[in-house]
This record gives sequence, structure tokens and C-alpha cells, in this order.
Amino acid sequence: MAIRYIPYYPDTLQGQARLDNFVRTNRMLFYKDNDQVKTRVQRGMPLYEVSAKETVGTNDKDNIVMHGECLSTCAYLKDKGIEVDLVYIDPPFASGADYAKKIYIRRNPLVQKAIAEAEQQLDNSDMLAFEEKMYGDIWDKERYLNWMYENLMAIKAVMSDTASIYVHLDYHIGHYVKILMDEIFGEENFRNEIIWKRSTAHSDSEYYGNNFDMIFFYTKSSTSVFNTVYQDYEDEYLARFSQSDSDGRKWDSGNLTAKGLQGGGYDYEYKGCRSLWRMPLETMKRLDAEGRLHFTKNGGIRSKVYMDELPGMPAQALWTNINPVNSQADERVDYSTQKPESLLERIIKASSNEGMLVADFFGGSGVTAAVAHKLGRRFIHNDVNINSIQTTRDRLVGVGAEFTMMEIRDGVSLFRNPVQTMDKLVKLIPGLNTDANLDKRFWAGSIFSSQNGQMPVYLPNLLDSSCRVMDTTEMNHIIREALPDLSNDVKHVIVYYIDVEDMEALNQFIHDENTQTDIEIELRDLKQILDEVVMEDEATWTLSEVQVELFTKWQVKMLTFHSDYVMKKIEAFNLKANQQHTKKVADGKKSTFKPIEISDEGLECIEWLSVDCTSAQKDAPWHSDAEVKIEKNGTVTINGNKTRDLWDATIISEDKPLRLKVRNICGDETVFIL
Repeated sequence: MAIRYIPYYPDTLQGQARLDNFVRTNRMLFYKDNDQVKTRVQRGMPLYEVSAKETVGTNDKDNIVMHGECLSTCAYLKDKGIEVDLVYIDPPFASGADYAKKIYIRRNPLVQKAIAEAEQQLDNSDMLAFEEKMYGDIWDKERYLNWMYENLMAIKAVMSDTASIYVHLDYHIGHYVKILMDEIFGEENFRNEIIWKRSTAHSDSEYYGNNFDMIFFYTKSSTSVFNTVYQDYEDEYLARFSQSDSDGRKWDSGNLTAKGLQGGGYDYEYKGCRSLWRMPLETMKRLDAEGRLHFTKNGGIRSKVYMDELPGMPAQALWTNINPVNSQADERVDYSTQKPESLLERIIKASSNEGMLVADFFGGSGVTAAVAHKLGRRFIHNDVNINSIQTTRDRLVGVGAEFTMMEIRDGVSLFRNPVQTMDKLVKLIPGLNTDANLDKRFWAGSIFSSQNGQMPVYLPNLLDSSCRVMDTTEMNHIIREALPDLSNDVKHVIVYYIDVEDMEALNQFIHDENTQTDIEIELRDLKQILDEVVMEDEATWTLSEVQVELFTKWQVKMLTFHSDYVMKKIEAFNLKANQQHTKKVADGKKSTFKPIEISDEGLECIEWLSVDCTSAQKDAPWHSDAEVKIEKNGTVTINGNKTRDLWDATIISEDKPLRLKVRNICGDETVFIL
């Protein structure tokens, strides 16, 4: 249960986006269920308990990496009185696509042959890999707009009066969200629609290639921070600098006359040339003494504009000179939808100053936090996806940032991310038949009972934070739209919930409103099943003192590692790949099948490990005294520093370690007491 609900904003706006300025046609944007979001906004943001999981460095700047929903994180910030100065978000695009992370099997450090192979130059095609769902971007338009409305309202509630917000979208939904932002932030605070050309070409089979995204830039008020940022000049402009001094400095001539300019000029003669000049005589003499005047063949005087002194062209709203992250880029972290650092660098430099607080509530790969740190800003990174939290943590450690990792304790034990948790829930509910002929918008499937027959099952959508609380608004949605469409032989349905604001009021609402059918509604607590979602891995190790050069240190040597989940994923991958191989062979096509094989030690399934020499309590906040990340090519990053060394199955620390944390290649982390 939420501790309490935090008001979004003193003046809550209406829960619909109206085009009131088009009075001639009397039209408005009105979408299904947009009245429901108004009720939730009036209730407020759910505030849950927050626990610190790890602090990296002293964190004097109070940087935060938060694992949780945007709404709950904003409720926490609002409750603590924390205001952000710049927001960049790259939320799901309502594109109807699933996004996956490619999982790479590491090299087994205990097998000499594998070590020898790893020393060779390898490309991705040589590495055994499979994909793992990270999050699903599958929404119907109405729910997406309600979800975005709530999140934008929550974000606005924690923005300072001089703050700016950039919302990164594409053609799927951007035009609708633009109208929502006009409503929430005010049309008068719209500053730019930035077009980012993210690729040079796009091989769409029909029509024109979609090779750009849009970024909507709003400010909270008429007073905001904006620093002019510059971009490189185009080649056509640079070609004008065709003249050079004796030292090779290139220059182009500039106009010194004030003819046609407002405000007049200075009328005088200089070296036989009389005109209305832009500067006084003293300035003209100084430029001449500095060699910055160009005397033309016709007796005119022009200035020398040196190429190396120009700051660049003030950035326009069309960004064509920022490339996406390519496969060989140093900043690449193998995260779906990763954005380039240069994109965030331009935004952060333009709309914030050093020391200001920059927030990204759909933080993804952690690019916003990393760039904010490099530019001397404070940061908040938030995401519901555990892969995002882990990727960002490792990335920030690599750039020397200090921060506290925190977790929203909303009672939902997510398995890495919402989409994977939903997949596992379906398998954990006893007897659930997902092939039932039911409306998939409401029902996850059905359970057969000898007493009640087929019982449709409702599961809250963990992708949509508005479904976390089963209230009268959501129940009314089920009663009015879902129940009437069921067949006449359905007499009982099961509705799972995560949280209930008032159970007594909800039961009374069901009694009063469920009168159109004879269907009984049974409420069940989903948290009891969610608690069974997370499974811990197994490992064995040795702990000993060792001599490293002239110093005595502590060494944890990994002997074995087993992850039931990783092994099942590998088995499923091998089965599918073999079926495809068999079919190709049967069709007379050339095909080879190389199954993924894991050694008895299983150390290929470890991605990262850390030791804590401070606390022996399993659930205490983590303090990483030493850590090793095994990269996909077999090399290791030790305490944030990349090396070319191969992992030797050990981790070394100055003091005696009390706890060991191991992350498998799919992202699960397990803590072992040493």
C-alpha cells in the first residue's frame, strides 16, 4: 500500500487535450477513457517507502539512481522538496514493438582452451548470444495517452519554476503528445520541435523513409535557462574561407559599412575611403594595426573574419550532425534505444548551468546521467527496468560519478522488468489457459473449475503504472466493458490486484454497480504470486589471502556458478535454433547449427561480481569495495577501469570481504554471505 498520495500540482488541469483555439470548427481531441486519468490525477501520486541499495563514493551532490515507476519517483522527490532544473525523457514511443537485449555467453576462465580462443580478435558473429526481452512498447493509443498524461503531470510537479523539459518521440505518437504538452505546460511555453536526423537513410519498402525523431522542448514558465550552443558549419559555408595570411590562417572578408542598418553608423574617411562605418575611428585604427583589415582592389575596406575564431553556427531546430551510436563506438553499452552522448550534451549545455539538477525518468542506458556528470551537473536517473539500473550503475562507475542507488518499495517484486514479469506471471498462476477465446485487452486467460466452469482471469498491466491500484475507476472499466462481452455461460471471474486504496469501498462499489450480469467478481492479491517470481542463483567459491606484488590482499576465487533461469533460456534458444536448422536442411538449404553449451563450472554465465568488506548483513545497503565486470569479448573492467586482461575467475580486495554479489548475463543479482 502507498503511504499516502502526494498532490501533483496546486492547479490540476483537466484530463483531456482540447483544441479550443479552433473555434470555427468547434473540434476537440477527445479519446476513450480520458476522463479516468482525471480521477487518478486528483487522487495524487502514490508515495511508497524508498530504500537505499548502494552508495558509490561519498555522494555529496546527492545524485540518485532510482529503480521504480516515474510516478512513484516523482512522489518521492515532491515529498522531499527536491526540484529538478532540466528534464529529458525518452519514453516508449507506442510503436508496437518489443525491445530486446542481446545476451552474450562469456568465456570460461577455468578452461585454458577458452582462454586461448578469447585472446584472438573476435567479432560479434563469433560470440554465442541470445536475446532477452527488456520491455514491451505495446499500447493501445488511449491507455498510452492517459499514461503519458499522468507521467507528464507528475514530472511538471517536481520541476523548478525556471526548468525546461525535452520529450523525445517519433512519428507513431508524437503529434498526440504535443497536444497533451500544450495542455499541461501551456502553448505559450512551447519553445521548439527539434528534428533529429538519426540515420542517413532508411530502407522502408514503401513511401518515404522514416529516419528522424522529434524532441518537444517546453519550459515551465517564461523565465528559463537557455545558453546558445553551437554546431559545426556546413561545408558550403566553410568554403568561403578561401584566403589565407602568411601564417596559413584562413579568413573570409566581412562587411564594415553600416548602410541599411538601424541605428545609423559613424561617418568618416579612412585611408582615402569615406563611408558610413559600423565602428568608430579608434576601432578602425586598432583593427588595422592588428592586421585585421582587407583593402580591396576597388579601394574599399573590409574586415578579416578568421575561421579559427568562429564559435560555430548557433544550433537550429534541425539537427543533422549528431550520429546515432554505432557498433564500434566507445560509448556503446549494448542497450536497446541507446541515444548518443552528443545529443544529450547539446541539450544539457543549452538548458542548464553547472551545479543544476538534471533528471531522466525513463533513463534507459544512463546517457543523461553520464553526460550530466561529465558537464558538472547533478543527476537523477530513474527506470523500472533492472537492466537499465545495472547498465547505468556500471556506466557511472566508469566515469567516476558518485551516487546513491535507491529502490521504490511498492510491493511489486519485478523480475528484471515488467514485460518479463508479465510473461512469468502467466506461467505461475495454476491452471491458467492463455488460449481461451477472450478479449485480450482485459483477460489474460481463464481457469477451469468444476464448480464454476470457465473463469476468465484479469491481470493488471505492469507496464502501465495506472493499473497498480485497483480502484473504482478501473473496476468500473471492467464491469461496464469487459463483463457484458463474456459468453452467457461465464458465472465467475477472477480479478487480480496489486494494491487497493479502500477494499471496503471497492467491494461496496462492486455490489452496487455489478447489476447488468450475474457474474461474480472474485478479488485476489497478485503480490502473493509476484513474491515467487524472483529466483536466486547458486555459486561456490574459495576465500583466501594472497600476495599481490609486495602486498597481502584477499581473493575470492569462483569455482562454480549455476543459474536455473539462464540455463532454461539457453535450452529454449537451442531448441528453437535446432528446429530452424532442421527445417532448412529439409528444404534443401545449407545450414549449420552450433548449440550454446555451458561448462560444468558455469562461469560463462557471470557478467559482474562485487565484494563488500563493510557489512555482513544480506539486505544492508551494498558497499562495493572491489568489482569486476566481464565484457562480452572476455576482457575485464576492474573498479570501473577497462583493461585488456582476461578474467581469471577471481576478484581481489584490500580488506577481507564479508559479502559477494554476482550478476548473471541476464541481469539477475544474488548476494552470498562469505
